[in-house]
Amino acid sequence: MVRSKAPSKKQKKSGIDFKKIKRKIGRKLPPPKNATNTEIKSKAIILPEQSVASEKAGLAVNKKGLTLKELLQQTSHYNYKIRKGALLGIRDLFIKYPAELRLHRFAVIEKLRERIDDENKVVCETLYQLFKSVIFPGCKEENQGLFISLLMGYIFNAMTNLSIDVRMMAFKFFELVVEFYPSSFFLHADKILQNYAEILQKNKFYLQDKGKLKHALTGLVQCLSLLPCNRREIGSAKNNVADEGMLHDFEPLVPTESAGSCVIVEKLEDLVLVLLNCFQEFMPAVHDVNLLNAQIYDCILYVVRSIHLAVQYFLYGSENGKVESHSPCEWSDTRLKGTISSALLKKLLSVFPLNLLHHSSEKDNDRLLTLNIVITEIFLHSSKCIKPPNVILERFLEFIESVMFGKIVGGTQSGKVVRERHILPLLPFIPELIAQVENSWRFRLLQGFTHVFKDCHPESSLKLACLHVIEEMLIPTTEFSCVDASFPEIVEHRVAWIRELPLLLIHIGDKYSSCSEVVLRLLLHVGQSSFLDSPLKWEYDNTQLLLQEFFNTNTAEGKCDGPFIKLPKECQELSICCLYYFSYLDPLLLKSLASCCLCPELHPEIVFRIIEVLHSAYKVGHIPIADYISFCATLLSCSKVSQGNENVEAESNKVWNHKTLKSVSKLIYSCLSEIGDNSLVGKTMEKVI
Repeated sequence: MVRSKAPSKKQKKSGIDFKKIKRKIGRKLPPPKNATNTEIKSKAIILPEQSVASEKAGLAVNKKGLTLKELLQQTSHYNYKIRKGALLGIRDLFIKYPAELRLHRFAVIEKLRERIDDENKVVCETLYQLFKSVIFPGCKEENQGLFISLLMGYIFNAMTNLSIDVRMMAFKFFELVVEFYPSSFFLHADKILQNYAEILQKNKFYLQDKGKLKHALTGLVQCLSLLPCNRREIGSAKNNVADEGMLHDFEPLVPTESAGSCVIVEKLEDLVLVLLNCFQEFMPAVHDVNLLNAQIYDCILYVVRSIHLAVQYFLYGSENGKVESHSPCEWSDTRLKGTISSALLKKLLSVFPLNLLHHSSEKDNDRLLTLNIVITEIFLHSSKCIKPPNVILERFLEFIESVMFGKIVGGTQSGKVVRERHILPLLPFIPELIAQVENSWRFRLLQGFTHVFKDCHPESSLKLACLHVIEEMLIPTTEFSCVDASFPEIVEHRVAWIRELPLLLIHIGDKYSSCSEVVLRLLLHVGQSSFLDSPLKWEYDNTQLLLQEFFNTNTAEGKCDGPFIKLPKECQELSICCLYYFSYLDPLLLKSLASCCLCPELHPEIVFRIIEVLHSAYKVGHIPIADYISFCATLLSCSKVSQGNENVEAESNKVWNHKTLKSVSKLIYSCLSEIGDNSLVGKTMEKVI
């Protein structure tokens, strides 16, 4: 049976909501009738001067077109690259427009000081270079007090920062301030010394990198060198002799207001104890050549130099910075007593001399020699207050003797240069040492010093220093340098020193007038201070035999080649004054002086001065009458020959001009008139001439 199909349901028709209209492609539709017009019509707004560049017209801008105000604002940006770029932009702007720095210097410093404790090293270093190369040189002549006050608060704040890099950078900024404004150290010495002591005390924690420790110690040496003290130096300001071996390049500049000497001493005592502990920690490296590298050596050197400067201030420190004497201050003994003296003796002086235990190179030996020299200076300064045992005293005396004889360094030319550099700071102590040590050591030290004096180069600073030491031992100026002249060995060395003086004058000639002046001044002082018939006077009289060549040298051409002719007027005056103090004047020296007077290169004033001094020497019995008349006759005979010559002008070119001849003749006749009867003297002169 077939199943029938179900009836299909018819679909219901539904209405169409939107009839789709077929459009032809490309036909533009007309707008609908109910469309809303959305078009906006406007007119252009014209404003005058909308350009940013026109706003900066007339203002100083850097390469990127930024003004100083914009650059200063960018120094506080959170991005370190923008801060660095702003600092570089400020540098470029100030280099291009220096007047901007002078106009806005205080506002600039007030803003830039905020970056002193910047945590980014690159920004701090850029700021440091900006201050060093642009700001400080451009403002050096301005109000120093205001500059210092604007910066110091931020520098001290950075010195207490938790970051060691920020703290080290703060010390670096302070060193820069001290370099341009030295008085700033003495104003804040107590705080600075306290911060240095704190960071050095914790150097194992903070300064494991020896480069950072070296940097801190370098700044400390620079600061301590500014402490005012009556340091004992070689020579006097009058002689204008510079000591090239001095470490310190800064002169003490003390302000009217300061931290006070008592406060500085207290902080300095704490610092010295910390430095001695640092030195003790470095001792293993001193004895091991493998550990003594350049950085560690520099650290040790700066430690002992800092101690040396502190000891100098303890002994010779002055609150007002005025140098009145070279002797220790009245209250210096109390400064080195107690903890400081015992620590110096135990931790520094007792380990002297520093020596390597194994084979060392020449460079290592030179390093240790430098360290030993500085420690020796500390000992020589403080020995009176500390009073070390004889064992330690013997070590230092043996070391000084070895240095003077060149036993520690080689005999090569470079070795001599090293020896001269190391001997120089020890020389001021030689007179005092010789006066205080026992006879055996007195003889050895005199031998060593005489060896140094004869062996050093005539034009070196060491030769000048030796001359000043000789003057102090020949003519003592202080009780500390008074040497007993009764000892035969002292007389022997005095004779040797005096005999070297005219030889030195001839050797250096007219090339090194400052050294000639020192030698002549020393000769004059010897002549003035020596007694008649004394060994010193006898040796002084003997120098005139060598001085003949100094005044005049007769050559085959008849020229006057003596160094005396070309020396400065002050040296010539000293030479002439020396003539008066000879017990007798040798005829050969008078002949040399007469030839010297006839030289056309010699100024007439010097000729008159020679005649006056010789006449004074004759009056006190230093020249026999026959020799004196012979000297006068030599000059007058030249005058007679010139006057009798028809061509006076040609003759004057060889000797004197007519005016000088007349003046010399008048002066000589005036001197001769004082000898006795004028007619008798006139007849005598006629026979001689």
